[in-house]
Amino acid sequence: MIQSMTGYGKTVLQLTTKKVTIELKSLNSKNLDLNVRIPAYYREKELGLRKAITKELVRGKVDFSIYVEDNGGEVSSKINETVLKEYMSQLRNIDNSNEIELLKMAIRLPDALKTEREELDENEWKEIENGVAETLKKIVEYRVDEGEALYNDFILRIKNIASLLEQVIEMDPQRVEQVQVRLKKSIADLEVNVDENRFEQELIYYLEKLDITEEKVRLKNHLSYFEKELESSTSNGKKLAFIAQEIGREINTIGSKSNFAEMQKLVVQMKDELEKVKEQNLNVL
Repeated sequence: MIQSMTGYGKTVLQLTTKKVTIELKSLNSKNLDLNVRIPAYYREKELGLRKAITKELVRGKVDFSIYVEDNGGEVSSKINETVLKEYMSQLRNIDNSNEIELLKMAIRLPDALKTEREELDENEWKEIENGVAETLKKIVEYRVDEGEALYNDFILRIKNIASLLEQVIEMDPQRVEQVQVRLKKSIADLEVNVDENRFEQELIYYLEKLDITEEKVRLKNHLSYFEKELESSTSNGKKLAFIAQEIGREINTIGSKSNFAEMQKLVVQMKDELEKVKEQNLNVL
């Protein structure tokens, strides 16, 4: 079954000292465009995260985020006493303010506070890895649901093209007859004598150039192949795009060869349906 590249997944973990929110969003893209936003102390795990996400999502513009709300001290700040005392000493030489005012100024200066960051807890990371796996599962389910909607629309459009093709096939004998009538009338209007045998030969040659038998057969095969690919166990938007391109090629050739207004109207309708297929296919994984 086909999958959409549009998807969303979110998992919230309540750990001992923090709440962790894991979020995945994806939109359509020709290739995988992965953007990862995680706290600095998880950076050593980023490569593994990227591999897991790439394996599961394959293609699309993907935003992955881990947000942490600290309940017990993700980052702790302590006074850097050595630096602060040095600042105070220098400030006394240039300012006559009292000690409290000097302290207020000194504490705002660079490095007056030193920050101690939390180290990575492997047990905590295992829970986060499970959360990432759950989030990936959710976004894939979302993509599958979106893919089902795309599938239904594709089937509708392909059936419509197939129905229009049947009308083209039914109309073809009438088209050939009309072309013959027009050519004979054009010759009659010239009021010249022509060799009937030579005329018939030229007429056959001209009609052969306008023959669309092969195009009708190929178009029907391409439509069938597109439907078959929709039922494949793997989603392959690039392959569907190639088949759609071949469908378009046959429709265009029928249009250029038809030389018959009623048939050209059907060709325009087929092109319209195919454009909708191509537009939707941009979202297929």
